Amino acid sequence: MPRADIPLAWVESPLQMIGAAEWAAAHGARVDLAGRLVAQVEETAAELTARGALFGAQAGYYGIPWRMLRSHDHWLVGDGFSGQFRLAAALLRPRRITFLDDGLNAVAFADALTGERAFARPGVAERGLAARIAPFALDAVRLRAAAGAVDLFTAFPLGDRRASRLRDLGATTTRHAFEWLRGTRGSPAGPREDERVILGSARVADGLVARSDYVAWVRREARGKPACYLPHRREPEEVLGDVARLAGVRVVRTGLPVELALAGTSRPLDIATLRSSAAVTLRLVLDGTGSEVREASLEGASGRELAR
Repeated sequence: MPRADIPLAWVESPLQMIGAAEWAAAHGARVDLAGRLVAQVEETAAELTARGALFGAQAGYYGIPWRMLRSHDHWLVGDGFSGQFRLAAALLRPRRITFLDDGLNAVAFADALTGERAFARPGVAERGLAARIAPFALDAVRLRAAAGAVDLFTAFPLGDRRASRLRDLGATTTRHAFEWLRGTRGSPAGPREDERVILGSARVADGLVARSDYVAWVRREARGKPACYLPHRREPEEVLGDVARLAGVRVVRTGLPVELALAGTSRPLDIATLRSSAAVTLRLVLDGTGSEVREASLEGASGRELAR
C-alpha cells in the first residue's frame, strides 16, 4: 500500500544522500532511503544517521528499487538524468517528485525540464532504451509539474530566469545552504592544524586531464605548507600512489564526501580544488568559518559539467 505520508529518497551518490538529509531536516519529515550499494554511499548513510538525519527505513539496492518505489507516492530523486529513473517514472508515474542535487548537473537538469537543452546528461551521447524512454519520462515529469507536484531542492544557484521558466511549468525551486549539515559535529579524520586541504578529482579517471599534469598540480599546491589530500571516490589507485609519494602530502581516506568530512570545522581552512561541484557546496558548508576555497584549472581540461 502506498505510504503517502513518507517520501522515498532514491539516491546513488553521497551528495544526493546529503541532499535527502537536508530536505528531511528542512521539512521536519522522516524519509525512507533507497541507496545504491556502493561503499561510500553506505558509509555516508551510516554517518548521516549517526549525526541524526531523519531517515526511516533504509535499504541498499542494485538497479531499480521497484518495490520501494511502488509503495511511496513521493520520490526524492537524486539523478533525474538516470536511465533507470526515466524507466521507473514512465511506468510508475509517481504523484510527487522532488529532485535533489547531482552536482553541477542540477543546472543542466533544470534547463532540460524547461526545454532549454536536450533531456540528456551533458557530454554523453545517449542511445538505446535510455534515449527511447526519455520523451515519456519527460512527459511524466511535466504532467506532475503542471499539477504543482514537482520541486527542485538545490544548493546551486539557478538564477531568476531559470526559476521563472520552471514556474511556468508549475515546478517550484527551493534553495538550501546545508543548514542542517553545518550544525552537525565534524569528522575526527581530516586536516591537521598546520595543513592546507587539497581535494582529489576524478578528472584523470574521466580522461579530462593527463595523469602527469594532475600530479604536477598537486605538487604545486603542496609547496610551502603541509597538505592533507582528500581523495575523490573515483580516483584510480595508481594516481593516489603518485600523490602519496609527493613531499609534504598526507593522503587521508575518510570514506566520506568532503562536505561531510569537513562540516563542523572550528577553524578556517585553506582548500585547493579543480573545478567541481565541491567548490560550490563547500563554500556553503563552511560559511562563517573564514575558510577559502580556491579553484584551479588545468590546460586541456574539459569544460563539460561535472557530477560527483
